[in-house]
Amino acid sequence: MPYFDAASAAPLHPVAREALLASLDEGWADPARLYREGRRGRLLLDAAREAAAEAVGCRPDELVFTPSGTQAVHSGVSGALAARRRVGRRLLHSAVEHSSVLHAAEVHEAAGGSRAELAVDRTGRVAAGDVAAALSPDTALVCLQSANHEVGTEQPVGEVAALCQEAGVPLLVDAAQSLPWGPVPGGWSLLTASAHKWGGPPGVGLLAVRKGTRFALQGPRDERESGRSPGFENIPAIVAAAASLRALRTGPGTADEAARLRRLVDRIRARVPELVPDVEVVGDPVHRLPHLVTFSCLYVDGEALLHELDRAGFSVSSGSSCTSSTLTPSHVLRAMGVLSEGNVRISLPYGTDEADVERFLEVLPQAVRSVRERLGVPAAGRETAAATAGGGTEAAPADGEPGEPAGSAEPAGLVVDSLGKRCPLPVIELAKAIHEVPVGGTVTVLSDDEAARQDIPAWCTMRDQEYVGERPAERGAAYVVRRRA
Repeated sequence: MPYFDAASAAPLHPVAREALLASLDEGWADPARLYREGRRGRLLLDAAREAAAEAVGCRPDELVFTPSGTQAVHSGVSGALAARRRVGRRLLHSAVEHSSVLHAAEVHEAAGGSRAELAVDRTGRVAAGDVAAALSPDTALVCLQSANHEVGTEQPVGEVAALCQEAGVPLLVDAAQSLPWGPVPGGWSLLTASAHKWGGPPGVGLLAVRKGTRFALQGPRDERESGRSPGFENIPAIVAAAASLRALRTGPGTADEAARLRRLVDRIRARVPELVPDVEVVGDPVHRLPHLVTFSCLYVDGEALLHELDRAGFSVSSGSSCTSSTLTPSHVLRAMGVLSEGNVRISLPYGTDEADVERFLEVLPQAVRSVRERLGVPAAGRETAAATAGGGTEAAPADGEPGEPAGSAEPAGLVVDSLGKRCPLPVIELAKAIHEVPVGGTVTVLSDDEAARQDIPAWCTMRDQEYVGERPAERGAAYVVRRRA
């Protein structure tokens, strides 16, 4: 069964497996002890640290191992902010950071600090100029991921690092997704990563703090890992993580494999819109990770689509609100202003067979078609059959404002009542209703689904219709769309 979700967790690298098994016999003792078994454990731990530091691009004494990448982020953010309290308490981060950064920012804000988000463009990329404009004398820390975990867009870390150095502000880089593919450029101050993203075992994270960066670890501490990551080190897992990272960086053919995966992803990016109607491929087409591609399908329930693909033998991921228990769209897709419904993220692990990609491209159209048919979408996803609108669409007064008398300047409009209906039904009903009004007329969609706030404007962009805006309603919100064509 092809596994296409390496961005969540990569399969265990063969080198990691060998190192893990070997170190289970050699690295079980306490590395802080002076007897033979302890010294052996210390030698393994020190060697792993040197290998990981070389891959990261820092000194061994600047790097510590943590129980997870999330823990590394939390420790890095809180430690850097605490050390710079006298300078200021303002945290600056992009709107598309991993949830671990956002959760750390929430804790900082609850404790009396402040934070500001950097907007991204439609590809998910931060503009270095926006960072320069946002830096202020009270900025204590800037957080910027090296590459996005949902859409693969790479950030201008080198440019941002130079700006931060000039302003005297430390930069924390979450390199979880990019570290397997090469070192992070620029003069970053702190860096975090997670071993299970590159084929190491889960439960190992990295936190690198450059010399000269002020840092004050928060919470309980002990003598281990320079006092920055308390608790007994999992030496077998650490050794396996470092061994697999080194193998990826120094092994023969690594660059060739990255180039091969990039070509496969290029094929997916080009072929999916040709094979499936009404699809938006998101993320930067150039500045991106080599193995990751994300696309969203109009009029599709993301969870249903993932189940269809799973039954066909493909393991993929999604950022759709339909796949979340909170019914809230991905904050990454929301910040980009792109469609969230029917979202599919494909991240190819090392060694992916080209034939598996070809079979995925064969299976996907039928999977999407099947979901759309179950939802009552007109054939090929086109919104031309107004007669299929069914219940939930009723005539509004002559203008586009429900409940107002006729006579305003607005052309005739419709109201689509989608209250209580979840993604993608509000957008499907909008698509069916848009051709019932004349050009210049409006359709007002009533919805209490949070995804509608994101997906209705995205639908308008994709279908060349005008999104007028939203206003409060008795329940949820009213989203107004004007027909252009």
